[in-house]
Amino acid sequence: MPMASGDESMSARSENPVQSARFDEATVLHELEHYLPKQAPLKDFVHHNTLHAFQDSKFHDAARNASGIFGYNLSLKLDKYRDLYHRGEITPAVLDWVVRRHKGDQSDLWKTKVVAGSFAPPPLPRIGAVRANWKKNLRIDLDSLVHPLLFRILCSYLDQGISMWTFPSGGEGFLCAIRELERHSFTSFFRRERARRLLLEQDCSIAGLLKLLVRDEALFERYLFDQQFAHPGWSGMVTVIEAQPDTLIDSRRIGLRELIVFELLLEIDALDEHFDEQWSPLEAELGGEPLDILAEVPRTELHDALAIWQEALEWSFYDPVLSAIQRQPAESPALPVKSFQGLFCIDDRICSFRRHIESLDPHCETYGTPGFFGVEFYFKPENAKSHTKVCPGSIEPRYLIKETGSRDRLEAEPHFSKHSHDLLGGWVISQTLGFWSAVKLFDSILKPSASPLGASSFRHMDRASSLTILNRSPDDCEDGLQIGFSVAEMAERAENLLGSIGLTQDFAPIVYVVGHGASNTNNPHYAAYDCGACSGRPGSVNARVICFMLNHPEVRAILAGKGIEIPAATQFVGALHDTTRDEIAFYDEDSLSPDSRARHRANAAVFDKALALNAKERSRRFELTDSQQSPERVHEAVKARAVSLFEPRPELNHATNALCIVGRRFLSRKLFLDRRSFLNSYDYRVDPDGRFLLGILRAAAPVCGGINLEYFFSHVDNQKLGAGSKLPHNVMGLIGVANGNDGDLRPGLPSQMIEVHHPVRMMIVVEHFPAVVLNTIRQQPATWEWFANEWLNLTVVDPETHELFRFRDGIFEPYRALTERIDVAADLEKLFETQADNLPVLALS
Repeated sequence: MPMASGDESMSARSENPVQSARFDEATVLHELEHYLPKQAPLKDFVHHNTLHAFQDSKFHDAARNASGIFGYNLSLKLDKYRDLYHRGEITPAVLDWVVRRHKGDQSDLWKTKVVAGSFAPPPLPRIGAVRANWKKNLRIDLDSLVHPLLFRILCSYLDQGISMWTFPSGGEGFLCAIRELERHSFTSFFRRERARRLLLEQDCSIAGLLKLLVRDEALFERYLFDQQFAHPGWSGMVTVIEAQPDTLIDSRRIGLRELIVFELLLEIDALDEHFDEQWSPLEAELGGEPLDILAEVPRTELHDALAIWQEALEWSFYDPVLSAIQRQPAESPALPVKSFQGLFCIDDRICSFRRHIESLDPHCETYGTPGFFGVEFYFKPENAKSHTKVCPGSIEPRYLIKETGSRDRLEAEPHFSKHSHDLLGGWVISQTLGFWSAVKLFDSILKPSASPLGASSFRHMDRASSLTILNRSPDDCEDGLQIGFSVAEMAERAENLLGSIGLTQDFAPIVYVVGHGASNTNNPHYAAYDCGACSGRPGSVNARVICFMLNHPEVRAILAGKGIEIPAATQFVGALHDTTRDEIAFYDEDSLSPDSRARHRANAAVFDKALALNAKERSRRFELTDSQQSPERVHEAVKARAVSLFEPRPELNHATNALCIVGRRFLSRKLFLDRRSFLNSYDYRVDPDGRFLLGILRAAAPVCGGINLEYFFSHVDNQKLGAGSKLPHNVMGLIGVANGNDGDLRPGLPSQMIEVHHPVRMMIVVEHFPAVVLNTIRQQPATWEWFANEWLNLTVVDPETHELFRFRDGIFEPYRALTERIDVAADLEKLFETQADNLPVLALS
C-alpha cells in the first residue's frame, strides 16, 4: 500500500536524544555502545576481554546470556569435550571432582549425563529476529542492499592513508560531511528523492526514522540491536573512535548516532527503490520471546553440562601445575656470585627464553615485570608528526619522551613513489619497475628477506639516537605533556619497579632490562605481536628510559635513602628481544666501563645461544621447519620465516597461554611450563601488606586476562568473535581488516593465531598469605571483579607452609592437588624434535 503523506513527513526535531515512554534513545545508544566490540584501530590493537560488556556477571552466566542473546559459541562443542575426555586430556579424577562440586548428591547421575547423555539444543539467538521479517514477509535482503555502500562510505571517511584523496569534511562530523556532499555533488548516495530530502531538509531523529520503518514503537530497540549487530565490527569501531578520537592520527568526528541515522536513511531509500515507494512499515512477531532483548536467558541442563566440561578441562591442566609448584623447595639458595641479572617482560613467550638463559648460565638471575617497566609516557620519534603511547592502554601518561639524533632514514622504495599516480609516471613505472616487481616477488618466495613492506621491532627507535628523559624545567612541555621526568619522578618509578619484583639488594655487576617486540611481513595484526603493556608497541624505548633512571647518580642517592643501595660498579643496560626472529639488540653499550664491557661480551654470547635454543623449541609447532636440525640451522630458518611475504604464521604469539605466576623465581625455575605461563617476579617479604601486589594484580588482570580471554573467545567462535582466516583479509583504511572489499570489520584474532590454542581461562598463582591477597584484591573493585566473577582463576601458595588455597565465592579455601607424580624431563631437545602438541608440566633435572 502507498505511504500516507502524513507518514512521509517528519516534524522538525533537534538531533538531541529523543525521550518517550517506550523508546529512550539515549538509553538504547548507551546499551549499544556497551555491548558492541571495543577493538581499536590496527595501530593500537591491544588484547582485551571480548565479552567486556558481561564482566559484571559470573563467567558461566555471562556465557549463557551472551550466547542466547547474540548467538556466540562460548565453549567447545559437547562432542569435542567428550573426545578430549576419552583421549585423556580431561582426566577422570578431575571430572569427578568438578561434578561433585557442581551437583553434590546428584553427582553420579550427572556424571552419566555429562559423559554420555543427550541434551535439548539451545533456542535460536534473539539477535536478528525482528529485521529477519524483511526477508520473511517482503522477500528483501536489506543488508545486501545497504551494507556495501555503507561500508565503503565509512571506510572512505575514516581512511588513514590508503586513499589518494581524503573524504571532504569540514571537521563538523560524519552527517555534516554527508550533507555537504549531497548539496554540492552532481550525484547522490541515494537512489530516490525521499531519503535525500529527509537528510537535507529536516533534522533527523532516530525515533522519527524508525517510525517510517517499524510499525510498533515497542520494537524500536530490538530493531536497532539487530541492525548494528549485523555489522558489529564497523559499529564497534565507530564507538571506539567516538570515545577516543585521538586513536586516529588523521582525526575524524563520528558517533554511533550519526551512523544509525545514515543507515536508517539508506534502508528507507533501498525500500523505496525496490518497491517503488509502495511499502508499509515492518510488522514482526517475536514468537514468545521477551520484548527486552537483554533479558536473562533461561538456564538449561546443556548450560550446566558445558560449564562442568569447561572446568574439568581447565583443572586437568591446573592440577598438575599446582602440584608441581607445591613440590618446589621452600626457598632457593642464594647465588654466591652473580654473572648478571635480567629484567624481562612477564610475557608467556619469554618464559622459555629465560629458561634457556638460566640453563646456560646457572649464575645468572632473571626477573619478570610488565614490559613497560613502570615508566608511563608517550614516545615521539624524530621527524614523526605525532606521538604514540608506550604503556598500558588504561594509563593516561603526562610525559613525553622525544628521540633526537636519529641516523635512521626510511629506505627508499621506488615502487611506493607518488609518481605512480600520475598518468605518464604510472605508465612508465608499470612498464619498468612493474616487471622488476614480479621478479622480486618470485625471488622472495625462494629467499625471504626483510623489506620496507615488513614491520621490524628494531625500527621503532634508532639504537644510536638520544632520548629526552631528564626534565630540566617544569615549563619544558609539548602538546600539554611534560618532556621527560624530574629526578624525583624518576626515583619514584625506579623504587616501584625494584620493589615490585623484590630486587632491592645483591645487585649483579650488569643488570639487563630487556623489552620485546616482533617483526613480520604482510601482517595487519602486527601490533598484537608486540608488547601489550606498551599498547601494542615494542618495549625498546621503555628499556632505555628505565636504565637511564637507574644509572642516574641522583636517583641512586634517593634510592639509597630508602634502603635500596645499588653499587657504583653496577650498570643497567637496555635491550630489545625480537620474539619472532629470536634476535636481540643492546642499547648504550658505549657507556659501559671496561670491566663491564668484557662481562657484557661473555653475557651476549649466552643470550645468542639461548636465542638459538629458543628458536628450536618454538620450531616444533612450525609445520615446514625441520626441528631435528641443529639450533643454529633452525634459528636461521625461523629468521627467514619471520620476513616471508607468504607466511601467515610468523609466530604463534600467545597461543596456549593459561597461567600467570606471581612470586619468587624458585616456584618455576625448575619446571618446564611449555611457554604457557606469564611470569611476574614478586617477593612477599618486601611487601608484607600487599602494596606492590595490588599494583601487580591491577595490571595483570586486564593485561594477561585480556590476552587470555581474547584467545579463548577467538578460538571457540572464530567467525563471530574472531577474524576468520587471514587469507581473504583486506586492510580497510588502515584501521581494520575485512573479508573482501565490502565486508564488515573483523574484530578478534585470525584463525592462524589461535588454531593451536586450548580455550582455558587463566590461572593466576600468587605466593603470599591468603588473608593478605584477599585484602589486596578487595581494595580495587575492577580487580575484584575479575576474580569474584571467575573470569580469571586465582590460587595462593602459602610461602611458609606451601599449602594451596583456591579462591571461590569470595573466600580462599584449601585445595589438595590430585596429581601425585610429576615426570622429569630427561631430554627436552628430543621432545622439541618429536612433539608438536602441548606438553605436560615437567620437572627439570
